[in-house]
Amino acid sequence: MRTITATATLMAGCLIAAGCGGAPAATKTSAQAPQTPAAVSPVTTSPTKAPQPVKPVGHTINPHKVPWEKAVAKGRDIKLTWWSGVAPCTVLDHVKVTETARRVTLTIYEGAKSKNVSCIMIAIQKTTIVKLKSPLGHRKLVDGGKQK
Repeated sequence: MRTITATATLMAGCLIAAGCGGAPAATKTSAQAPQTPAAVSPVTTSPTKAPQPVKPVGHTINPHKVPWEKAVAKGRDIKLTWWSGVAPCTVLDHVKVTETARRVTLTIYEGAKSKNVSCIMIAIQKTTIVKLKSPLGHRKLVDGGKQK
């Protein structure tokens, strides 16, 4: 009877200490990657997925400047791409366009569409097209969201 109790105690202690036959939890190095079950993989948008096209909605709550990541000019159209959050928590309010003979400054403004909503913290790429008064040409393109 003593042997069975001692064996049961040893087995329980072995399971608590990260399994029998393996190294105790205290001796594992930080260089070992943690094992994550496949079913718990994070939900993200794939980098190969195209950015979500959006249009300005205006009249958002607390609009603020947001830097854009990429701008592609084609004639008078500029296609802006940036990282953002999900609607209705983060929506495009408007894009401010300032054109001079030497430069074009594009500033994205985003805000919330609704108050008191629960939002998930996930980044998604968004895109919108801005039409200039005249083609970009040799003018410098400036991100107004990066300026203070």
